[in-house]
Amino acid sequence: MRRALSWAGAAFVVACLSGSFVLDADSALDYGTNAVDLVAYVPGLAATTLVGLMLSLRQPHQAVGWLLLLNGDLLALGAVSDSYAGWSLVRGDTDGAAEVTILWFTHGWPVIFAGIVAVAFVFPDGRLLPGRLWRWAAGFGVVAFVSTIIGGMLGHDTLDAPFSSVPPAAVLSPVVAGTLQTVGLLGMLATLITGVAALTIRFRRSSGVERLQLKWVALAGGLIPLAIVLGTVDGLTRDSGSGLLTAASSGLALAALPVAIGIAVLRYRLYDVDRVISGTVLYVVLTALLGAAFTVIVLAGGVTLGGGSPVPTAAATAAVLLAFRPLRSRLQGRVDRYLDRPRFVARRGVDEFLTELRAGRVEPESVGAAMVAAVGDPTLQLYFWFPDQQVHSDADGRAAELPSSGLRIPVVRGHEELATVVHTAGHPELARVLNDVIVRCGLAIEVARLRVEVRRRLAEVEDSRARLVAAAEQERHRLERDLHDGSQQRLVSIGLDLRILQRELPAGPLRDGLDQAVDGLAEAIRELRDLARGLRPDTLGDGLAPALAQLASRTAIRTEVDATGERFAVDIEAAAYFVASEALANAVKHSGAHRVAVAAEGRDGTLRLVVTDDGRGGAAAGRGLTGLADRVAAVGGRLHVASADGRGTTVEAVFPCG
Repeated sequence: MRRALSWAGAAFVVACLSGSFVLDADSALDYGTNAVDLVAYVPGLAATTLVGLMLSLRQPHQAVGWLLLLNGDLLALGAVSDSYAGWSLVRGDTDGAAEVTILWFTHGWPVIFAGIVAVAFVFPDGRLLPGRLWRWAAGFGVVAFVSTIIGGMLGHDTLDAPFSSVPPAAVLSPVVAGTLQTVGLLGMLATLITGVAALTIRFRRSSGVERLQLKWVALAGGLIPLAIVLGTVDGLTRDSGSGLLTAASSGLALAALPVAIGIAVLRYRLYDVDRVISGTVLYVVLTALLGAAFTVIVLAGGVTLGGGSPVPTAAATAAVLLAFRPLRSRLQGRVDRYLDRPRFVARRGVDEFLTELRAGRVEPESVGAAMVAAVGDPTLQLYFWFPDQQVHSDADGRAAELPSSGLRIPVVRGHEELATVVHTAGHPELARVLNDVIVRCGLAIEVARLRVEVRRRLAEVEDSRARLVAAAEQERHRLERDLHDGSQQRLVSIGLDLRILQRELPAGPLRDGLDQAVDGLAEAIRELRDLARGLRPDTLGDGLAPALAQLASRTAIRTEVDATGERFAVDIEAAAYFVASEALANAVKHSGAHRVAVAAEGRDGTLRLVVTDDGRGGAAAGRGLTGLADRVAAVGGRLHVASADGRGTTVEAVFPCG
């Protein structure tokens, strides 16, 4: 039943419009005013009817669609009645029906807004706000609209052109008719204000989907007061003509509101309504200010220089062009502050972060924390994307897996994906504001990603260098074992065999030659033993202190050792030993020192090794010192060399032991 009623309402509109066109076509030679009004109202009629039809079919238990459809029927009925009034005037045959339609042509205009105001009372759920006050307000609104129409149609006011020659009904006395119209107009205004108040109350109490729906209606609802004011001014100042101002303003309001209602109910997430609202207000205010400035400059210049001078116009144009951009920026902030508070707060937070970033007071990697603060979502996380490695990482450069839950928003600049933002699905406004924040933080995210990538590359290089040092250390151990257990033992065995043969030979040149060969072999064994010991001293297995003491005992100059007995990681002890060995070798070969001091102590999670000599100083960076620095850096330490001329040389190495 409801479905058939919906289609019947739409068919009624089509029938009325068809009849209106037929009547206007028949009377077009002598009467064309209704044609102008009809063309102006057709978009509003079509929008109201189509949206009402869709809503009544999809949501038959909701009053909004039925009110829109009824509004379309009333507008279509008014259109065909106006056309009938004009057709009757052309034919010169004004019967009772024609007289009513002629009166309706002038005084039936409140019906244009009745349906829309009714929707304002019940949008978006189709019910009045709870409370007796709202029922009384709705009833009072009906009385106000009816009183305005009755007071006009039964009063003594002259009818609008082209019916000025038709006498008014004059059924009521001028006082009664004027009172009805005055009270009705004031009541209509009060009803309109009450409808706006109902929408405002609903908006303040709303959230999520309902809030988005109300924003769409508020955007289009701002056209109703404008249409009423323009229609009233047009009616008071018009003696003849078509009333195009009233028709155009009313048609715009009639078309915009149902379209906004349809979007609000069916596609409320399709467009960014806050951006539309703020943009509309911004450019309306901007146009008004610049237009006023242009007018003032032109008038003032015309008075000063004369009306024919082009200078004021050129000056006004230049002033408008120069003021447009800064004025727009200032107005944008004001408009967003009051009409789009979440976006304003987010933009302000991001702008403050970018200002601090440009000043060097914050690091680019803190952009994720700035985004969290801007949108107010503690679940938000920013992960940088590295396509060559197909991996995400956090701000510290550690590889990370994206959470399995939450919404993922890719951050793209140009054609390159930089990062992924993950956050928990929440209020629709959060996603809208977050998209704006991501765009504004795009450059900071790109810079942070580059820094994180450099940090990751350096970490990879350090890990690679540490692996190379570890591999070299393992190779030294292998060589040491091979020399000790393999070649050295075989040479010792050969020497013993030669000694046995030597004893069996009689004295003579052959025995003496064999004795020299055995001595040479013994010397080779000693050198091989020293070589094996130099690769890694045996005492290093007992700790760093015994190894340093043994190293000092083999040094040609006086060497004092003060080393801790604390044990450290094998690679740390080996690196410290070779730093001390190289420093002592340099002191013996190049410094001319008489005394060397070696100190090793563990402090605050580090091993600190210091080798100091009293030589001539002036040690220059060379292959030896560079190799030491690389070895120390490979295990995460740092090397410092101080060698002023005439003040000796100090080699300091600090190794992390955490």
